Amino acid sequence: MASLSSQALDAVKPHAKLAHADATSPTEWRAALEAANDAPAGFELVKTLVFKPKTAKSAVPVPVVVIAREETETNANAIGKKIGAKEMRLAAEDLLQEFFGLDKNSLTPLALNSETFSKTTVVLDASIATSTKPLALHAFTPRDTVFVKGSDLTSYIRGLETAETKVHEIDFTEPTTGVEAASAAAPAKKAQAEKEDAKIEGAVQVAIGVKKEVDFAGWYTNVLIKADMLDYYSVSGCYILKPWSYSIWEAIQEWFNAKIKELGVENAYFPMFVSQKVLEREKDHIEGFSPEVAWVTRAGQSDLEEPIAIRPTSETAMYPYYAKWIKSHRDLPLKLNQWNSVVRWEFKNPQPFLRTREFLWQEGHTAHLTKPEADKEVRDILDLYRRVYEELLAVPVIPGVKSEKEKFAGGLYTTTVEGFIPTTGRGIQGGTSHCLGQNFSRPEMFNIYVEDPTDPTGQAKTYVWQNSWGLSTRTIGVMVMVHGDNQGLVLPPRVASVQVIFVPCGITAKTSDTQRKEINDKCDELAAQLRKAGVRARSDLRDGYTPGWKFNEWEQKGVPLRLEIGPQDLAKQQTLSVRRDTGVKAPISLSDILTAVPKLLETIQTDMFTRAHKTYHEHIKTVGDWDGVVPALDSKNVVVIPWCEVEECEDDIKERSGRAAEPQDERAPSAGAKSLCIPFDQEQFGKLEPGTKCVACGRDAKRWTMFGRSY
Repeated sequence: MASLSSQALDAVKPHAKLAHADATSPTEWRAALEAANDAPAGFELVKTLVFKPKTAKSAVPVPVVVIAREETETNANAIGKKIGAKEMRLAAEDLLQEFFGLDKNSLTPLALNSETFSKTTVVLDASIATSTKPLALHAFTPRDTVFVKGSDLTSYIRGLETAETKVHEIDFTEPTTGVEAASAAAPAKKAQAEKEDAKIEGAVQVAIGVKKEVDFAGWYTNVLIKADMLDYYSVSGCYILKPWSYSIWEAIQEWFNAKIKELGVENAYFPMFVSQKVLEREKDHIEGFSPEVAWVTRAGQSDLEEPIAIRPTSETAMYPYYAKWIKSHRDLPLKLNQWNSVVRWEFKNPQPFLRTREFLWQEGHTAHLTKPEADKEVRDILDLYRRVYEELLAVPVIPGVKSEKEKFAGGLYTTTVEGFIPTTGRGIQGGTSHCLGQNFSRPEMFNIYVEDPTDPTGQAKTYVWQNSWGLSTRTIGVMVMVHGDNQGLVLPPRVASVQVIFVPCGITAKTSDTQRKEINDKCDELAAQLRKAGVRARSDLRDGYTPGWKFNEWEQKGVPLRLEIGPQDLAKQQTLSVRRDTGVKAPISLSDILTAVPKLLETIQTDMFTRAHKTYHEHIKTVGDWDGVVPALDSKNVVVIPWCEVEECEDDIKERSGRAAEPQDERAPSAGAKSLCIPFDQEQFGKLEPGTKCVACGRDAKRWTMFGRSY
């Protein structure tokens, strides 16, 4: 492949080759190039898509390679009609490896050579040849980009043609003929119009540049970058948490630490490495993680005698030592928590905070003498998770228990708090608290037992009851998705590292140096007074930036409250307050500022939760028959249905709802609905009358259950 790369790059006369962080989506790719600073101005991305027609019905049985500008709408049905290929679907990863030796994030037009060209049907976007902008192509990896001229790329592809195999050059702005063409072109035009609608006018000046309600994935990435929350890292799927986001995690840590210590939990730390022998002791438990476990196999130039895993979770690392430390019922309960990172080598598209290969979390592991003690702690911890979301992040969640299919592998049962992202209509798991029962303490596992204190002979053993519970930096992603808007991040005051920003205003060329200093000094003075009163306040006195520029920056970073002070404000002994969540402006007397500002911040916190709670519950639809399930899901809701709690039925619901759903973007999560939770508060959905049947299969229903598409 190295020689092919060299030949191909030479053939298209690249402007430059640029190395950057791994890019696994067009948005990440563009952001990585822009962050590199040395990309040519005005560049465009080129996408390479591979489709597999249904061979039996198609005149084009070989894979179809489509090379187009990223902004070009490439409707599979419309392309198929033009070239005589039927029922085209995006090719699976194994086909890409078979034909090109590349994954989808490395795929490039440069992978076409005389050998691969003859085995494929190539479709080329006609607008590439006339493009005057530098075109960005992947250079065989997700982290290398080559910039070429459109005419050079077209010449390279055309140069591969033979008498038997020609390039299909298509003008994607022209429809096919007849009624079929109109129907094929309509979705493409609609999608193109939606992309145009997503762009925010004046996006160079505006924080985000795309609309949340139209291009949610692009919006989310832009918010995180523009708000200075993270940066891309040299290892794919890993991200740097910058102070603006890590401070939110610190706020959660501080609050949660205090609460669990009240419950008798102590913090500890166990090594990140787990031996293969120990990790594989509990096969049922580790089965769910096995594809994602990262292994260390070498140290320097020497192979390790036994591979060492990097923890995906810590049950198997910690419990051999619980067996060592617990010798008597007097050693119970044992309650330990650790704040650490875990590694799960995800192969799906990574999303910052939601799905990353390394993430931060806390994991609690406790051992108890009896099941009632364990059961109580499970619910106590879950309620703390609810409070993290609702009281700190102003995000509503619904507590409940997971189905048998969705519970933690190796556990007795799993409880959860389930959030909801209104813009996409998808549920999202917020945090889980598991009762492990005695599954891990049995002799065949870790043999954690004590003498039974109720046995008068003192000879009987009883195996301990265990729990584990965890909350991760996913909390931050959920908060961003729920509260952010088209101007950027919106932070709840309780987790904002800067709650109030003072910005001097009304300073012009005619403003005297004395008056300028007076305004700046007042901003500093008031910020200091608020800090002493417990408010995280800062003044922005930077030279060279206009007030408008500062307003925009602090808005996109989500600071809850802006206080403006100018010459007229000083004369009136007031400041003008501007709320980030609503944009509402109101004067505040300087004499009242130490009481008015904390009160206003609490109002903002409460209002953010109230709005989010109302929106969530407006999108929970109680459905009594199957015909209503998919339409409700397609309208961006979650559904609550009477359910039988049979795993076979659960699988069927996911398959049927996915099959019947409206078409999804190929990069979107699954369209099938899965069980989110069985809510603890069943009464909110009404009484489930005896004899009520399951909506999906007709068996007797047991409880109301939330189903939805999810992250």
